[in-house]
Amino acid sequence: MSGVDIHVGCDIGGTFTDIVAQMPDGKLHVRKVASRQDDPGQSVVSGLLDLLKDIGASSADVSEIVHGTTIGSNTILQKTGAKTGLITTKGFRDVLEIGRIRTPNMFDLTWEKPEPLVSRRHRLEVGERIGADGEVVVALPEHEVIDAGQFLVDEGIEALAVCYINSFVNADHEKRTSEILSKAFPDLLITASCDVLPEMKEYERTSTTVVNAYLLAAMRRYLENLTRNLGEAGLNAPLLVVSSSGGMLPAEAASDTPVFAVGSGPAGGVMGAARLGQANGFQDAIAFDMGGTTAKASIIEAGEPLLTTEYEFREGISSPSRFIKGGGYMLKVPAIDIAEVGAGGGSIAWVDEGGLLQVGPTSAGADPGPACYGRGNDRPTVTDANVVLGLLNPNGLVGGNLEIDPLLSEAAIKTRIGDPLGLDLIQAAFGIRSLANVTMARAIRSVTVERGRDPRDMALMTFGGSGPVHAVDVAGLLGITTVIVPAMSGLFSSVGMLASDVEHNFVRSLLAPISTLDLDGFSKAVEGLRQDGNTRLRLDGFSKKNIRLSFSADLRYAGQSSELTVPFDPITVRTEGSRILHDAFQELYLDTYGYKNEETVELVNIRLAARGVRSNHLGFEGLEKNVITAETVEGERQAWFSSKNKSNLTPTMPRGIVEQRNVDGPAILEAYDTTIVLPPGASARTDDCGSIVIDVPENATE
Repeated sequence: MSGVDIHVGCDIGGTFTDIVAQMPDGKLHVRKVASRQDDPGQSVVSGLLDLLKDIGASSADVSEIVHGTTIGSNTILQKTGAKTGLITTKGFRDVLEIGRIRTPNMFDLTWEKPEPLVSRRHRLEVGERIGADGEVVVALPEHEVIDAGQFLVDEGIEALAVCYINSFVNADHEKRTSEILSKAFPDLLITASCDVLPEMKEYERTSTTVVNAYLLAAMRRYLENLTRNLGEAGLNAPLLVVSSSGGMLPAEAASDTPVFAVGSGPAGGVMGAARLGQANGFQDAIAFDMGGTTAKASIIEAGEPLLTTEYEFREGISSPSRFIKGGGYMLKVPAIDIAEVGAGGGSIAWVDEGGLLQVGPTSAGADPGPACYGRGNDRPTVTDANVVLGLLNPNGLVGGNLEIDPLLSEAAIKTRIGDPLGLDLIQAAFGIRSLANVTMARAIRSVTVERGRDPRDMALMTFGGSGPVHAVDVAGLLGITTVIVPAMSGLFSSVGMLASDVEHNFVRSLLAPISTLDLDGFSKAVEGLRQDGNTRLRLDGFSKKNIRLSFSADLRYAGQSSELTVPFDPITVRTEGSRILHDAFQELYLDTYGYKNEETVELVNIRLAARGVRSNHLGFEGLEKNVITAETVEGERQAWFSSKNKSNLTPTMPRGIVEQRNVDGPAILEAYDTTIVLPPGASARTDDCGSIVIDVPENATE
């Protein structure tokens, strides 16, 4: 197969690493391997080499590797980032702690404010000042910069954030500070806010810059190790990292600005769901991704994912909600609007001190994994509950490649849940499953109901290894009548990566009322962004015909502290006037909040998403027919679909049978990458993209 052009997508999850290889003729080969907690990149290398061997290809045949990583998010959650310092303008030392002066829930007396990533001792002030008009008020005292840098280095600081007030209109002081520190302390990792977030709002800019500095060492170390390990295996293809907005960044860019890839892991699946929705006609959908560690939800409208320009990363239910602020670390970067909860197949069920059943957020991960794996874990997980209920194959998962022991699941649930709560085995298992379903429904509500969207108007597009096991029940809780299970749903995040483009995001602050907007200044700012985008993508090797530029504007009512982002065409604004922006904002505000008014509308920022369109995009039409993987055989087993403690002798069959005929529930469809549960009353059919479309019964949650 010498000379074959193979494109690879790989996604490292908390339990499994998913690898998809796209051949020149569109055929797809897939592989799931256990994730390695000690060195996540090694699971990519070993899994990919095994897959290439199976298909008779060599390392030299791989021309591109697209990678989704959770290194950024895990580093923040586990507090394992670099020891970080901050140099800022005199008087702004405590911006990180002041934040937005809000709590996420005013009635939660147990809430504890997240500890800043930089201690107060390591936040130092410099007596410089740039005015709001960009003019120098107080010149940069370079000796203070040296003194601050020396103190921080002596304190063992590894990474340093530089964030001066008003640097978004004049970055000279930040740039000079970076030059001084880089020359005096060459081992110090430095991030200046003008290189990460050149826009107004000192707290958001400071927090984003600090998070980038905090992640630099971990992301660079990870990508360097991965690149080296790939190279040693003969895999010298370019490495691209999925960004939080669903585009792709060259590994070098991700190493310099890791804050743009904190949401890298789940973004690929949402982009795949959006492209699938464009192909199969379900352009308004909820992307629901349930893996081994977490469950995630996001909205797709008119075939495109809903994006946000800021979000707070925190434990628990992590959501970019506009109505919940102050609960996490602020990242003001473009990102797909994703809610995430700690409810996955590996989430551990437990009984709290009050005698109530809980599920997650702690996960058994890949090692030791659920109790049924037989690797030493005796605590029950959601997967164990599904095994006991007969919804998962008791002989093994991942097409039989992962052997399991259902007796271990039974023992864990009985000992840890059933006996303490006075429940029999099935009641305890069903309680675990039901609580997980309710938790995931909450995540979906946070991106639908809390955004002014009705989930009943959308289809639920489910993927991840565990998503199709729970999707119909979750849909029933939300009143959703249609569930879509894409081809290769268990590896769909990797599939989605192969449908993404290289993307870079740029922003310019331009604060002005829309009614008096200077169109010449507006056009000048647009052209500056256009030049930045074209230059960056040409450096990435894209020609003019493969460059796509999408502009948007951050708008708000005068006096508000947050904005809504609306797309615009620069030519239309130039020819028809700024009223176009005003009307678009009013319409979006009404859709989001349910009302609008005639207050003055302000322009805050202009944004550019510069995309380099890849010529080898994965197509979704007839996708199932292009998948090369193993199918299971037909059979039957007892399965429980309700809490009434009555089992059904349920047929089990290969997923591909839906290509031949419709299937009515109760039934269980099994594939290499996932299991699809059809409760009584559900009906499954296929579409032209190889997806399974399920009609949800009214009594799905009974």
